Amino acid sequence: MQRWNLREIETPLGSRSPVVLDSDQTARAVLIALAPGQKLGEHEVKEHSFLLVVEGAVRIESGGEAFDASPGTLFFFEPEERRAVSSADGARLLLAPWPGPGHYRGEERAAP
Repeated sequence: MQRWNLREIETPLGSRSPVVLDSDQTARAVLIALAPGQKLGEHEVKEHSFLLVVEGAVRIESGGEAFDASPGTLFFFEPEERRAVSSADGARLLLAPWPGPGHYRGEERAAP
């Protein structure tokens, strides 16, 4: 078993220094801190992913909609779903993407 206190892990450079808590071929867990006024511009990933607001508040924009979220709010994104994340006052986020069908384009993936 592994465990982390997401509120105590240092992230000295904000989004420029994400902390990868765990990563393998099945999933990843990444802690990101946003400084006040900082943004993760519009982007997408090839995996399904969860985004959990751990501390602070964020604004999530996706699919023409915008949502303001506080700690404890969990978002789910489909593969290649575009989104932008910003925080006026700073926030701490846990990102958890995992590969789904089609992630390994052009490759056959062995069954577990």
